[in-house]
Amino acid sequence: MARPSSAARLAALVGASLAIAACSAGGADDSADAPDNEIEPRGTYDIDRATGETRARYTADDGTTTTMRSGENVPVALPAGFTVFPGAKVTNNTRVEQADGLLVLLALESEAEPETMIAHYRAQAEAAGIDVAMALETGATQMIGGEAPDGTSFSFTATREDDLTEAQLSIGRGLE
Repeated sequence: MARPSSAARLAALVGASLAIAACSAGGADDSADAPDNEIEPRGTYDIDRATGETRARYTADDGTTTTMRSGENVPVALPAGFTVFPGAKVTNNTRVEQADGLLVLLALESEAEPETMIAHYRAQAEAAGIDVAMALETGATQMIGGEAPDGTSFSFTATREDDLTEAQLSIGRGLE
């Protein structure tokens, strides 16, 4: 049985959090305003059985809506200046949006060595104004990360196992 990737586990956690928030956000005071004491849903959460895509939507008290889509076939739309590593297979894509905020978590597989993938994403991050201030190597895993002056955060992790590199790209800004 295959172990879910870090991005898939994070997507499930984000989705579950949105679903729990949607279920528990209304308090006793809210139910008094609803007809027949029914609490109106503040969010939705569903899994497409055909594609496996997970979708969640939650609206906060202030009207801010947060949406999440996660799955292998979710269209990839990375922030400007970032691309999917050439030849890599996207195994999961999670996209969380909230007002002007965005979080993209991309899980990839590639035959390329981690060093090559790290160099690719370091160059893209630096070109996007991100100060790549963190680099870590432990065993078969390498990671880089940093932040831009506008608050955009970035991390890329690559782990080599046999002839395959599994990697996770995370780019986020403006989420509360």
